[in-house]
Amino acid sequence: MPPEPIAIDIETTGQPWDGFVPEMQEYLLSRARDDEERAAFPGQLALYPGAAKIVAIGMWRPGEQSGGVLVNNSAGAREWQEFHDGATVYHGSEEEILAEFWRLVQEFSTLVTYNGRGFDCPILMLRSAVHRIRPSRNLMPYRYSFREHCDLMEVLSFHRAIQPYSFQFWCHQFGIDDPKEGLTGSAVPKAYAAGDWDAIARYCLQDARATAELYERLLPLIATLEPQGRG
Repeated sequence: MPPEPIAIDIETTGQPWDGFVPEMQEYLLSRARDDEERAAFPGQLALYPGAAKIVAIGMWRPGEQSGGVLVNNSAGAREWQEFHDGATVYHGSEEEILAEFWRLVQEFSTLVTYNGRGFDCPILMLRSAVHRIRPSRNLMPYRYSFREHCDLMEVLSFHRAIQPYSFQFWCHQFGIDDPKEGLTGSAVPKAYAAGDWDAIARYCLQDARATAELYERLLPLIATLEPQGRG
């Protein structure tokens, strides 16, 4: 039986700047290259795995019109509910949506991401460690095989042999609907602060669905690149 894949995408926001003691604030600011970057840094923590927290986790089955999204909303129902376009939604705290994610993701043999090795997966595993949640699988397995984790950025850059292009660029090249229409990643922290859960859920699902569609288009290339003899 061929492996059953699941495409995932996460959205993040930064942890509160005033939650870091002055020594840690200065440590983080030391990563900035100039005064302009230092001034902007506290508002960009969503981009840094060590200083981000998870807002939403989108999941979509390639080849099917179904998916789901977990939303970090502590006031939510903590159960799966109908959302739209074949998708369901689950609301809970960050700890609760991570626990539910690990319960679900172990059912699939191939994890599909775009830049998941450089962003999504480290954050999922680090935030789980903070909450003392043991992952149900290793999201960072052997890099040069696409069987357990197929990072489409690695596929399309031939494991960084060429400079990677953006996810939006490749969606355009393959005729996939632009997943960045409407809400953008940079606007997610503001939507999260405003409690606009539906907008976040729709945006996260769009990214997961587009990742699934791109994966389907790339299957012949992935099969060619996959090392022979690896189970």
